[in-house]
Amino acid sequence: MTDADRIPDTPLFDRARANGGYALNKMAMGLSTPDGRAAFIADEDAYLDRYALTPEQRMAVKTRDWAEMVRLGGNLFYILKISAVDPTPIREIGAAQAGMGLQEFLDTRLGKVTNG
Repeated sequence: MTDADRIPDTPLFDRARANGGYALNKMAMGLSTPDGRAAFIADEDAYLDRYALTPEQRMAVKTRDWAEMVRLGGNLFYILKISAVDPTPIREIGAAQAGMGLQEFLDTRLGKVTNG
């Protein structure tokens, strides 16, 4: 891959980022089970304590900063597990990933221009 292949402002999910995001992705994958989801909902801090998240990863999860989770090594397919617990619509995650507000994202990326 060359720099020309890169998408501006888009973190490349390479080996280094994947390795750095291992604990974050493992935590998110734990939400695939009913027990994991129940534990997360009951006491999010206690659930997060089970995993070796960095302070930055923990804050990104707590604030639902989707773009930051990806920057910190979160794989979108895993962090979507977090959104399913809230639930957060995927279009809101897409807007956050693009650095846009939801309406701007809908208007410019999905072609869904609305009038208010």
